[in-house]
Amino acid sequence: MKLGKRGESLFLKLLPRLLSPVYRIYESYLRLQIKNGPFPRHIGIIPDGNRRWARERGLNPWEGHGFGYEKVKEVLRWIWELKIPFVTVFAMSAENCVHRDLEERENLFNIVRRGLKEVLSMPEIHKNMVKILVVGRLSHVPEDIKELAEAVTERTANYGNYVLTIALCYGGRQEIVDAVKAIAMDVERGLLKAEDIHEETFAKYLQTGAIPDLDLIIRTSGEERISNFLLWHSAYSELYFCDAYWPDFRKIDFWRAIRSYQRRERRFGR
Repeated sequence: MKLGKRGESLFLKLLPRLLSPVYRIYESYLRLQIKNGPFPRHIGIIPDGNRRWARERGLNPWEGHGFGYEKVKEVLRWIWELKIPFVTVFAMSAENCVHRDLEERENLFNIVRRGLKEVLSMPEIHKNMVKILVVGRLSHVPEDIKELAEAVTERTANYGNYVLTIALCYGGRQEIVDAVKAIAMDVERGLLKAEDIHEETFAKYLQTGAIPDLDLIIRTSGEERISNFLLWHSAYSELYFCDAYWPDFRKIDFWRAIRSYQRRERRFGR
């Protein structure tokens, strides 16, 4: 039986409701599979596909980022439900902050503003005692966003149950270059000897040196690369690529990522 355009549109609208009981059963099945762990200690998220999601719906690209921001808040709740202590979200890359269209960039910064303001009063942050770190080349962001980032960092500095790192105008290569420059200057000043430079020493010079290595990186939208994200911390990360655009990322997608992580044998190069 062929459906007309109106019938097809109605069917697509009803489809999520029709599938809802199936998803609930599948969610329960996945939860049983993953409940006993092990769970990653540190998850990195590359929330990709916001612009494509928006274009397919006839929206402006930055509107997709608005929906993506709401999804970030939802996924953070799922992560904290599993008691995973560290999460890093790739909010904006260094390239995004320089090369994106000016209008889109300004709209992205507006979303960042809203997010940082919300963090200051978000009940989950204070209830769960989540420390917030904002890393990246903040010289590329407007002054008021820098001030908000400082306020959020200061407000949550004494929290320690969880750590949420927001990578803003961030690039892994740039971070490593900055660390090398800082080490070279300390060697030149006589504060550090070349023979004393080890992995642990180097990590202390990284802006992200306070966080542990990534156990699991999740990237959405079907792209299979890490795009300059936490290069030092991802040396032995498990990678999980999901076809869904970020605003469509579901709890079952997240739990599949956790299940995939649990099924892998981690050897760390040994």
